[in-house]
Amino acid sequence: MLSRRLLRIKVVKALFAHLKSGADNLITSEKTLMASVDKAYDLYFQILILPVELARYAEQRQEMARQKKLPTFEDLNPNRKFVDNAVIRIIANSDSVNDCVAAKKLGWARYPELIRTLYAQLAESDYFRDYMQREERSLDDDRKLLETFFKELQNCEPLDEVLEEMSILWSDDLPYIVMMILRTLSNLRPSHTELRVSSKFKSDEDPEFVRTLFEKSLVNYAAYQEYIEKFTANWDVERIVFMDNLIIGTAMAELTSFPSIPVKVTLDEWIEISKYYSTPGSSTFINGVLDKIVESLTEEGRIEKSGRGLI
Repeated sequence: MLSRRLLRIKVVKALFAHLKSGADNLITSEKTLMASVDKAYDLYFQILILPVELARYAEQRQEMARQKKLPTFEDLNPNRKFVDNAVIRIIANSDSVNDCVAAKKLGWARYPELIRTLYAQLAESDYFRDYMQREERSLDDDRKLLETFFKELQNCEPLDEVLEEMSILWSDDLPYIVMMILRTLSNLRPSHTELRVSSKFKSDEDPEFVRTLFEKSLVNYAAYQEYIEKFTANWDVERIVFMDNLIIGTAMAELTSFPSIPVKVTLDEWIEISKYYSTPGSSTFINGVLDKIVESLTEEGRIEKSGRGLI
């Protein structure tokens, strides 16, 4: 399922876009936000089928080699370990995967050059060569190859460029989607013939979390910024970047609107997000301001937590 951190990032990006563009329609911006969440789930399937395309390409290359006028022994007896990878075969034959790919019109048919590039990079990698040379044929061995492949994708510039071309809504989503895929693969067993794909959300609470966090943050934006100013009076206003204030305000909305989410979870998540989406020193600044805001909101009775371990 899509992680809460990714959902938080989607919310703050939607808030940034809404406020910076001068938009005045909350409902339209919220629809765009939910579309970006849906699109992230599409990326899960788009990346999941990538090794299937690479295996098909590898098999086509082997077939072309066999058709040579003077094929070598290796051409006639290729190493099919990758082509016959059991995990790739399960993905390729899973109705749950194929149905979603067809319904969403996903796939890599328009990007043959990327497939060639990725296969060339894979074939030249040490981990792939080691895999191909091992005589072992097991689900675990096949899974380890794909786990390494998916991890390496997070530093693949050609893929980043194509994903940006495919959808601007996929910006920065790949690391979170790779984690989803790794969890999916970890659940595979030798007896499985169908891949148990991840659901979009952990529960019905997640889409409601996204909408509520967006709405509360936007509706109360001015009030939150006024509140924040009380704790940043000694700071040079021009040095406080817009994203810092936006993150603090969104954290305030979460602190006061979700009784079941522990204060520490909210603080840790938003401080971590600030490391990637604001300036280098932002996390320290945001941490200090939020500590003071939490203390003040608690004294005012505006932070009320309930549930197991929170009372």
